Amino acid sequence: MIELLHGDCLELMKAIPDKSIDLTVTSPPYDNLRTYNDTLVWNESIWQAVIKQLFRITKDGGVVVWIVGDATIKGSETGTSFRQALFFMECGFRLHDTMIYAKNNPVPLTHNRYEQQFEYMFVLSKGKPKVFNGIREPSMYAGEKRHREYKAREYSSEGVRSRDEWTTVKDTRLRRNIWNYSVGNGNVTTDRIAYKHPAIFPEKLAEDHIISWSNEGDTVLDCFMGSGTTGKMAVLNGRNFIGIEKDDKYFEIAKNRIEQARQDAEHKLF
Repeated sequence: MIELLHGDCLELMKAIPDKSIDLTVTSPPYDNLRTYNDTLVWNESIWQAVIKQLFRITKDGGVVVWIVGDATIKGSETGTSFRQALFFMECGFRLHDTMIYAKNNPVPLTHNRYEQQFEYMFVLSKGKPKVFNGIREPSMYAGEKRHREYKAREYSSEGVRSRDEWTTVKDTRLRRNIWNYSVGNGNVTTDRIAYKHPAIFPEKLAEDHIISWSNEGDTVLDCFMGSGTTGKMAVLNGRNFIGIEKDDKYFEIAKNRIEQARQDAEHKLF
């Protein structure tokens, strides 16, 4: 199931049934850093209303991945991202993890501070996450023998005894919560049309979250669909998708990308 909705997410989300979304992967506007073809109206009352709707429509055990950064105004970062995370918690979400999206090749900026290289990825859950398909990666110490000492559950007149043990390091380990991706033209997607959007994030980033927090057949939402990256990767990974986008131009870009992904997914079945 693919459902693409063209219009204001605050109005369109009202039609989504309670507790019907397994996972949301979205990146909201950042402190009016971009005008999005002058269609953007974004302030605290709006993002609070969006978060309230997300709590209503998220299933128990469902997850929202909120990818966000802050503007720097008069020499100070706004801290809006933190206020949003705290408001999620006020609404009933748990802050399951504060993850980092680190850019291997950020665009250099000139200012009197270290170059900005990352954005936050707040992983918010409605209760305990019902799905966690942890991504594993090669261990640099695979096969090595490691020595450790631990307290064995053996009691004597002297108390708990320590015991030595040798273990072999596994071939893989669970990925850490700082995720690194290359950005810029040609790195985030091969879909050239997507670069007409000013703030696309890497397809692999969306895919990694979709794999981590949902299973095939689950429903994924992006209420700020933009160029359709979340939708494309949801469809290619066998998930249902609901996307909402207000801007006419970006809606068409997303629709074309997601339709191509649907065709590609169908071809894989044959």
